[in-house]
Amino acid sequence: MGRKRYPLSVAPAPPLALPPHVAGLLGEEADALLEALRQPSPVSIRRNPAKPADTAGEPVPWCLHGRYLEQRPVFTLDPLLHAGAYYVQEAASMLLEQALTACGPLPPNAVALDLCAAPGGKATHLAGWLPPDALLIANEPVRQRQGALAENIWKWGRADVVLTGAEPQALAPLGAFCHLVVVDAPCSGEGMFRKDPHARSQWGPNLVATCAARQNTILDHAWEALLPGGHLIYSTCTWETVENEDQVQRLVDRGAEYVPVPVDPAWGVVASGPGLRCYPHRMRGEGFFLAALRKPGDQGAEAVYAKGKRAGSELLPLAQGWLNEPGRWAGIQGQEVLHALDHRWLRLVETLAVHLPMLNPGLPVAMRKGGKWLPHPVLALSTALRADAFTALDLPPEEALRYLRGEALPASGAEGTALVRFKGLGLGWVNGAGNRWNNLWPAPWRIRMR
Repeated sequence: MGRKRYPLSVAPAPPLALPPHVAGLLGEEADALLEALRQPSPVSIRRNPAKPADTAGEPVPWCLHGRYLEQRPVFTLDPLLHAGAYYVQEAASMLLEQALTACGPLPPNAVALDLCAAPGGKATHLAGWLPPDALLIANEPVRQRQGALAENIWKWGRADVVLTGAEPQALAPLGAFCHLVVVDAPCSGEGMFRKDPHARSQWGPNLVATCAARQNTILDHAWEALLPGGHLIYSTCTWETVENEDQVQRLVDRGAEYVPVPVDPAWGVVASGPGLRCYPHRMRGEGFFLAALRKPGDQGAEAVYAKGKRAGSELLPLAQGWLNEPGRWAGIQGQEVLHALDHRWLRLVETLAVHLPMLNPGLPVAMRKGGKWLPHPVLALSTALRADAFTALDLPPEEALRYLRGEALPASGAEGTALVRFKGLGLGWVNGAGNRWNNLWPAPWRIRMR
């Protein structure tokens, strides 16, 4: 669940030192930053507003659901993490919430795009912040990172999410179709020198130049995908001006309007030209940069693709009965998986699928097994699941961990499919076999830690 950098080979971490550009920017504060980088990183989580759970902690002042923890627990052994009750995220990157607030409310039926979405920090934040009638497109071009994104998004539970795997240039034929675009760009990673020692071994002037060039390309295509009146939020986890303020200025030179993001001086966040900078010696978080921009013009009332109801395949009656608001859903049926999607978004998703690698066109509701349609593992984690659709088994902590390890659960007279829950939150499915419940938790998600 860590932050992203431009992927390069791993080498032994060199001694901690600041890049010359950063030392020059900070002047007399450089030593204070170095000392902060030698200290342990703060531990923080962002709670899921759609899945209330008892997760204590000190509030992160710039994020309503952010919490600092006194110490780092063994997150792998917490069933609430696997149920999507929270996301482990460093606190500085939660400033996205302040930028979203500064950009103002979205119009009805808005389309939001997270263009560089893995592993899912910004995407899950968006999933919890967007209004119920909005569609989130979470895109990740790097194949090795797509699995982590999908798992984190699915566990968060929002139904109206589409997953794609496109390079930014693939957006070009689509024109402007987004009301909000978030670009958490691959970068040189200076802001992660404390949290990830390998970031130090990867850093170098060539990496900075490579990242800046790639950011140019990403932002150019992101800007073209943005509707007039829409907003773009740009962030990195580096302190290089060429990757931060210079990138924002390029868009301002093209007509972008700077959107001020107010911050409380007590937070320790530094205003820097058109954006905000976070330094570990000034605030409780890692290195981070963020800026918000508006595209001139007026937004339409709705996304063009959401106008008019598109006739699509009706969801299988069996699956309709598993979901809240059963008349809302259309079905997208593949050979092995049945997806559910709000009728309003069929036209857009059909268009996206022509131009972009489509990883998931909606909520996976059912999967075919042995000639029968069974509830999909993702459905158990979705907030769209109807509460009374299945028998529920509420497990205590030790039993929940057994389930997450893939073990069968003892039973008496067990039959049919049942929903496994922990503290009222859905985890997954079991299938009754008389004296036991057979475990249907996906093998790739199983925990091996004892």
